[in-house]
Amino acid sequence: MTNVYSFDGLIILALLIICTCAYMRRVPRLKKWFLSEKKGFLGIFYKASIIGTRLHFAVAITCTFMAVYVLLLK
Repeated sequence: MTNVYSFDGLIILALLIICTCAYMRRVPRLKKWFLSEKKGFLGIFYKASIIGTRLHFAVAITCTFMAVYVLLLK
C-alpha cells in the first residue's frame, strides 16, 4: 500500500486521476457530468483528461514504470 504523503504515492495518485479522467472523457454521459467545468476546482479533472488523451503514450510508460517500481522495489 502506498502513502499519499510520500513522493511516489503522490505520483501514483496523479497517474490514477489522469487515467480515470481520460477514460471518463470517452464516455459521453460521464463527460457531461464530470468534465463540463473548465475552470475552478473541478477544472482539474478536465485538465487531467486533456493530459491523459494528448499524452497517452507518456502516461502509459509512466504507469508501467510505476507498476514495476511498486511491485519490485517497494
